[in-house]
Amino acid sequence: MSGSEARLKAISAVNSYQPLSAPLNFAETSIGELFGTNVFSLKVMKDRLPKSVFKAVVKTIDAAEPLDASVADTVASAMKDWAIEKGATHYAHVFYPLTGITAEKHDSFLVPDGQGGALSEFTGGQLIQGEPDASSFPSGGIRATFEARGYTAWDVTSPAYILENPNGTTLVIPTAFFSWTGEALDKKTPLLRSMKALNTQAQRVLKVFGAKNATLVTASCGPEQEYFLIDRNFYFARPDLIATGRTLFGAPPPKGQEFADQYFGAIPDRVLACMLETERELFKLGVPVKTRHNEVAPSQYEIAPIYENANVAADHQQLTMLTLKKVAEKYGLCCLLHEKPFAGVNGSGKHCNWSLGNSTHGNLLDPGKTPHENMQFLVFCAAVIRAVHKHAKLLRAVVAHAGNDHRLGANEAPPAIISIFLGDQLADVFEQIKKSGSAATSKQPGLMNVGVDTLPPLPKDAGDRNRTSPFAFTGNKFEFRAVGSNQSLSGPLVALNTIMTESLDYIATELEKATGGDTSKLAGAVQVLLKQIINDHGAVIFNGDGYSQEWQDEAAKRGLPNLKQTIDSLTAITEKPVIDMFEKYKVLSERELKSREEIYFEQYVLTLNVEAKMTHEIAKTVIYPHAVRYQSELAAAAANCKAAGVGFDATILGKVTDLIKSLVDKIGALEHVLPGHGGHGVANPKEAAGNCYKNMKPAIIAVREVVDELETVVADDYWPLPTYQEMLFIK
Repeated sequence: MSGSEARLKAISAVNSYQPLSAPLNFAETSIGELFGTNVFSLKVMKDRLPKSVFKAVVKTIDAAEPLDASVADTVASAMKDWAIEKGATHYAHVFYPLTGITAEKHDSFLVPDGQGGALSEFTGGQLIQGEPDASSFPSGGIRATFEARGYTAWDVTSPAYILENPNGTTLVIPTAFFSWTGEALDKKTPLLRSMKALNTQAQRVLKVFGAKNATLVTASCGPEQEYFLIDRNFYFARPDLIATGRTLFGAPPPKGQEFADQYFGAIPDRVLACMLETERELFKLGVPVKTRHNEVAPSQYEIAPIYENANVAADHQQLTMLTLKKVAEKYGLCCLLHEKPFAGVNGSGKHCNWSLGNSTHGNLLDPGKTPHENMQFLVFCAAVIRAVHKHAKLLRAVVAHAGNDHRLGANEAPPAIISIFLGDQLADVFEQIKKSGSAATSKQPGLMNVGVDTLPPLPKDAGDRNRTSPFAFTGNKFEFRAVGSNQSLSGPLVALNTIMTESLDYIATELEKATGGDTSKLAGAVQVLLKQIINDHGAVIFNGDGYSQEWQDEAAKRGLPNLKQTIDSLTAITEKPVIDMFEKYKVLSERELKSREEIYFEQYVLTLNVEAKMTHEIAKTVIYPHAVRYQSELAAAAANCKAAGVGFDATILGKVTDLIKSLVDKIGALEHVLPGHGGHGVANPKEAAGNCYKNMKPAIIAVREVVDELETVVADDYWPLPTYQEMLFIK
């Protein structure tokens, strides 16, 4: 399909759009009734399990105590009966390998009874453990291809659910995935380990503050997912979108996002219908989606849930991405989750709003109305400051991949320098601590009078926000804004939990030594510790413009790392202090960390390889022939005019001819660095990544620059690909 055909079909789809079915009736079935209907929730378990079994499961979930394996058969039987009542014929262990995507293995409930019939069977053993093939997933050397055995293990803390399909349903069981040697091959296992480590050290700090019988401390997360929706006719007419998730070519449209008229604008009907059905499906799966709106770029949108246990939030985030893509198809749309599907307009992130707390103390990062008096909050906040300053390179590494390289540092995303925005109120409190060892006051919020009689005075926050900060305090949580839209949340969460664990361990040790268990000494000990932390680690605090050159210069003076590219960042994963930290808290071993570094370098190489081959193919077999045909038409027109004795302005013909020659040259240069042509061909993924960045990426960009200029010259009816103007604005 050519660009013009795709455009006409998309316009027709928009103009003739009709709802696929009767409107969703939220009045008939309210959100409250709908929410969690496809989840094997605590409520369902309470109704279906014996009281002793239910209590055992709850104890595992709420207190992180080991599950009594003897209860597994009872849980499995109840889960199977519930699923079959909802039409399930199969069950699936879902897991999250190091590709970052969702994987699943389906098995039928049916077992032959030996008499020509079949029985439905689902045992505790089948619930607890599965065995998918591990050989084809990336392992970074942990598993050789001939070593195929891998296991999935039921994660009791993340509820099972029903996945609906037009032809039936499947019981889905969230699981961890690890090798025969017990090493983590997935994203979930280290996340669960980091949650355990975080609780251990947080409990020590709470104990110093006099807490008795404090409940399990967990990290919480509420991710904001940005995404694009474009008409599927355009998607299928763009082989680069199909293969790489982003447009490898595309001249800037006459109008982009400069008017800011997309941001929070009225949502188009077809898009809103898609959003409503997406939310309905997520409600059934127990995903607490809260917010939807237009984002800054044309055809860009956002969906955001409220906060949950970080492990469950990570699972729900994977479900959200799958559901967005699946539902979009029903409305003739394609959901693009790449960080930068279109050059020149905002890319997409997945802001990770992170905090920690428990049922007895609430949110441990809630400052209250007078943060200068909230000693416990100041200690936990100081732990964050210390952690981010000490491990800024690690935080940069866990968001490093080829897609995010296109986004970080642009006008919608934070810079590569990891710094903390505290806001005016907290920055002032910690500045007081730095100067005198204690804080006497906190800036207070006021009232805002906007000068309209019919509007009441509005409460005003004690400080403004900073959208250029990669790690910003936003009232009672920190927002890690550098996470890419297509990433799993687990890697950033593992890093945040582990560096916080290390900081809390340090703080607990210092306070235990200083107080000796005497709470009367606590205030003085905290005062000394906070002053020391802010003096040693306050360089990471920055409330100004993160995009300015002045900040780049100032950050360098402060010694803050500025790692702009993936290849510069990933090595932080295997630096000795990082390895020592992860091993100390039993989150990841040295071997597991090194495997991840190798995998992420390999994924960078594979991504660049695909983009290079796709750039070469489209430029050579699609763009070049159409440009030559247009050149031939211009040349024929020039010849005809000359034969008729009529003048012909050959300016455009000359420009097209020059661009075609340049395109041929750039294609030839790209061919020399394609995989198999001597351009990278290095067994070591780290070396290969360096070669890809040095040789392949510039060659891809060089071809694009010529093609994008050709797009502005070649006649519209000759241009073979849907343009940015069409894809972004035909809705």
